[in-house]
Amino acid sequence: MDSITLFVLALGLSMDAFAVSISNSMCFSGLRRNEAALTSLSFGVFQGLMPVAGYFAGRAFADVVSAFDHWIAFALLGFIGGKMIWDAVKELRAPEVCPVGRAFSYKLMVVQAFATSIDALAVGVSFAALDVNIAAAASFIACVTFVCCLAGHLLGKKFGSWLGGKAEIFGGVILVCIGAKILVEHLSGG
Repeated sequence: MDSITLFVLALGLSMDAFAVSISNSMCFSGLRRNEAALTSLSFGVFQGLMPVAGYFAGRAFADVVSAFDHWIAFALLGFIGGKMIWDAVKELRAPEVCPVGRAFSYKLMVVQAFATSIDALAVGVSFAALDVNIAAAASFIACVTFVCCLAGHLLGKKFGSWLGGKAEIFGGVILVCIGAKILVEHLSGG
């Protein structure tokens, strides 16, 4: 996988965490800078570790799926991207309001970090099928997610209600396009 595709993939994967960061900054007005930084770090770490777990799970079954690995990558990325788009459109139509009286907690941070990184697990399975350098890819995804989440916290304070759902739609479109690119490259022999 070339570095541009990996960057675009990392950006797409980080959009869930980016949107949650925006939401956290809007909903938890007392969120301190160190909490925003720690949240961004936890999102990055989870987003980096999940592809590693998916990669090794995928490698365990590589011999079985090697004949149709490109279809698996396409299906997983297409499904994840489509679900992100669906969820974002649903949220734009009926936005959830911020929880009243609920304070930010580290337990919430871990739950959010895990929940926003599940799609990265499936991407890791795709990485195994594509024989990607998992250490480099996972590190890059973690760093991109960390930076995007920091930006999300900053933007959430200023423009949060406008950005939230649109970021998730953008991320979903990116994942669908990368899945299609993988399929087309394989089918065309490239």
